[in-house]
Amino acid sequence: MCTLDFSEIYRAHYKRLFQVSYSITKDIYLAEDVVQETFIKALNKLHTIQVEEKLTSWLTVIAKRTAIDVIRIERNKKGVPIEEDELVSIGKEINQNVEQEVEIAFLMEQVSEAIGRLSYVYQDVMVLKVKYDLKIQEIASQLNINPSSIKTRIRRARKQLKVLFEEEKYWDGSHTSYFSESRRTVPLILNSLSE
Repeated sequence: MCTLDFSEIYRAHYKRLFQVSYSITKDIYLAEDVVQETFIKALNKLHTIQVEEKLTSWLTVIAKRTAIDVIRIERNKKGVPIEEDELVSIGKEINQNVEQEVEIAFLMEQVSEAIGRLSYVYQDVMVLKVKYDLKIQEIASQLNINPSSIKTRIRRARKQLKVLFEEEKYWDGSHTSYFSESRRTVPLILNSLSE
């Protein structure tokens, strides 16, 4: 039976067990947890050690197995640790998405203002199409109008909107650099209205 004091065992083997644990977990904090768990397990089973010379290898085996268990648990957790560079790239993507959303919202606001300048016959159809994103069949049932008439009104309204945007009647001069990109985007928005 082992006659060593547990505090002596701890001092004598901590460094080695930490190195073994760290080599498996590659994380300082997890390695420390593994060492602590190893000593708890060893304390509970210390009475089973018959030969003191086998203590080091016994503790090492416990540390290796515990480290492997900890790695398995970490992998199964829902939250996976993310490296800092991954967080930075996600932040950049979010910023780009926010800028795109702002640009699209601004363009849609301009399209809505332009729709307000159309004749009332076209305004109703285009508001239902743009603001509420209704399909032609849905617009037809809402307005109690034939679907082919709705298609015609959307097509005519789109033509009028394109003319308004091409003439830049609505763009104020303060956004000229911004609108060079918008001139390409607005036709895409207007083309999507017929679908």
